[in-house]
Amino acid sequence: MTAGADEEHAADPGTEVRYRHSTSLPGLLEAAGCSVLLSTYQAGQLAAVGVADGRLSFAFRRFDHAMGVAVDGDRIAVGGKTQVWTLREQSDIAPSIEPAGRHDRCWLPASSVVTGEIRCHELAWGTTDAGEPDLWVVNTLFSCLAGLDPRYSFVPRWRPPFISALAAEDRCHLNGLAVRDGRPAFVTVMARTDEPGGWRAARNDTGTVLDVPSGEVVTTGLSMPHSPRWYDGQLFVLNSGMGRLERVDPASGGREVVAVLPGYARGLALHDGLAFVGLSRIRETSTFGGAPIAAYHDQLVCGVGVIDLRTGDTVATLQFENGVEEIFDVQVVPGARCPTFGGPAGDADEVWVLPAP
Repeated sequence: MTAGADEEHAADPGTEVRYRHSTSLPGLLEAAGCSVLLSTYQAGQLAAVGVADGRLSFAFRRFDHAMGVAVDGDRIAVGGKTQVWTLREQSDIAPSIEPAGRHDRCWLPASSVVTGEIRCHELAWGTTDAGEPDLWVVNTLFSCLAGLDPRYSFVPRWRPPFISALAAEDRCHLNGLAVRDGRPAFVTVMARTDEPGGWRAARNDTGTVLDVPSGEVVTTGLSMPHSPRWYDGQLFVLNSGMGRLERVDPASGGREVVAVLPGYARGLALHDGLAFVGLSRIRETSTFGGAPIAAYHDQLVCGVGVIDLRTGDTVATLQFENGVEEIFDVQVVPGARCPTFGGPAGDADEVWVLPAP
């Protein structure tokens, strides 16, 4: 594989994924001291992107309808079609994963909670009042934020004040969550509606960021927003239907365009002054075909754009040529150089972890 040229990697035994990237991407990841996780529900994969010997390295793990991803120290949570998975880091065995000596992180599935098909979108780690790690789930079907408990499908914790009842009706398409100081702070909805599926009627200028503690509107008029994030004392959001990364003033609701990108923007990670933005192709006939950016559907790409938050410049790119049409979530893993996963269940490369004798 040669940086900057077409490349290929097997996402699973039956799929050859071709991709290209800017020559700047490997060096940028090394300088930022991180690797990147990407989820794609269309391809059903969680991908880890790192660097080995100066070149990009990919590892894939299949999850049915992989969507939200949350990173917390040695744990990763992944939202799937009917389950939320927890993967545990096994760094002590990572160097022994083939090719030996290449990897510095290895994540293996450790547990899952069966939620049923709640259309789980984003996940975020926070902390409880006692300071313990706490996973928050964006439960889109029930228009609420939820927690997990093995005794239940989910535990409702918060819903927008305009949602009158807990019901499996996806009323406002609640889809994104920003955590501030360990607690849910902001969410995105596509429309403030209390009707079953009501957000579908008008979604190109009704997108809204809500303040979680008060339930009040922070800013509105967005096109299908996703991925609110609190970083370095500032609020960012993806104005997805416009292909924009925007900075929001929580006091006034004013928004500033940081960057315009060539794709449906969804999935955002902020690290070391950089924004890693997921980009998806959409077609005019798709669910999101009415989005303003659909007018440029033949020019859209699927991958990741890396933006310098100081200048708004795109400083690196990753683009999938085939096999992957959309990205849902993007997360950064600080301190990880070249991560991998154990082989999938039933695969000859599956990894087992046992206690020392």
